[in-house]
Amino acid sequence: MLGRARALAFIIVATGAFALMAQIGSAQQAKMPVADGELHLGVATCAGSTCHGAAAPLPGSNVLQNEFVTWQQKDKHHKAYEVLLNDRSKRIARNLGLESAQTASLCLDCHADNAAQDKRHTTFQISDGVTCESCHGGAGRWIGTHIVPAASHANNVRSGLFPTDSPVDRARLCLSCHFGDETRFVSHRMMGAGHPRMSFELDTFTALQPAHFTVDRDYRQRKQVASGVQLWAIGQAMAINVILDTMLDPERGMDGLFPELVAFDCHACHTPMSALEWAPRSGTAALGPGIPRFNDANLLMLQVITDHVDTGLGGQLRTQTNALHTATRVNHAAMLDAARALKAVTAQLIDKFADREFKADDMKVLLNGIIANGLKGEYVDYAGAEQASMAIGTIVTAMQNVGALDEDEMDDLNDALDMIFEAVDDDEKYLPQTFMASLRDFQQVVP
Repeated sequence: MLGRARALAFIIVATGAFALMAQIGSAQQAKMPVADGELHLGVATCAGSTCHGAAAPLPGSNVLQNEFVTWQQKDKHHKAYEVLLNDRSKRIARNLGLESAQTASLCLDCHADNAAQDKRHTTFQISDGVTCESCHGGAGRWIGTHIVPAASHANNVRSGLFPTDSPVDRARLCLSCHFGDETRFVSHRMMGAGHPRMSFELDTFTALQPAHFTVDRDYRQRKQVASGVQLWAIGQAMAINVILDTMLDPERGMDGLFPELVAFDCHACHTPMSALEWAPRSGTAALGPGIPRFNDANLLMLQVITDHVDTGLGGQLRTQTNALHTATRVNHAAMLDAARALKAVTAQLIDKFADREFKADDMKVLLNGIIANGLKGEYVDYAGAEQASMAIGTIVTAMQNVGALDEDEMDDLNDALDMIFEAVDDDEKYLPQTFMASLRDFQQVVP
């Protein structure tokens, strides 16, 4: 769910504190931090007052140096392990036949920095939760080199620092827990046992993180900075590729008789029988009511972006998306063939978006495209509406950051955005007609 307060927070985000870093692509795919083979030292090694544990930003430093305090006091990742001790986690563990959530790798892989036992320093504590090294990689080699006068970001990466400034690598890292990969995976069984529904959008979730860096002149000299729209576009392409990988993976794609249902739209099945909410959509009408639908929320966003960036690929994307929906009613082999064909298209989009500079005119086209599709009924499903609301927020923020919106326009847009976010605040109370009404009101104030 995208709460009202959370949603508003990322819309009014300040350009400097929350500007998004991006080093497009990596020469070679970086190893994920949890399995990077580096020694993990634990947060204690970062917490010194002259390192990253200062109570407040230190003047004259090229980094804030209060990053540990920000993580400890404001970042929900700090509480990730603690969540495993609550009653809901205990219930999930019992339902899954686990001895305890706080000792099961199935849980620790995402709720902590679950490095291999022989890669844990004596200062390492699994109970610290999702720590610095969960995202930045084991610090065994780079902890010393990153503070020397000749230090560079490239050298740090070569020493094991994970390149979170690359949108592709950041998306891989975040999605590995906020959806899953071949090593850790939030399955439908886990959700059936009580695990919350997974929701993710790269730009929004980056912006919602408490900032522990400032994009200033020094930062720009060391790293590139991409607009939120570019990060959003790449994140959408990465997300759908991860979902398609799940379908195509023989280890994860099936669960007995059924396909892995986490790749399908939760609300296609989990709807009160009395609600009478089903409505046809142009791409899925042939499925009819009562049929599990592939979760195409990311594809709905990608369609708008791709139609604008490359109309040829946009046509292919639409064709292959519809083919996948149709194939799910044929048989498993047909579904896999359609998933492969769709991925052949979506895999091209990552590089396409990485090479694209999204300017103010592009942003307005994308914003109007998302609104138009919503008013045509493309977001009657909750997952699509949720992604659309986050996309609208991302684009509006990016337009403000490039000076395409003045203060009065932002005031009007924020008021209208409040109603959009309220419409998707609770997936169990979502009403398509309410969301569409909020889109119509928002369209009236778009300059």
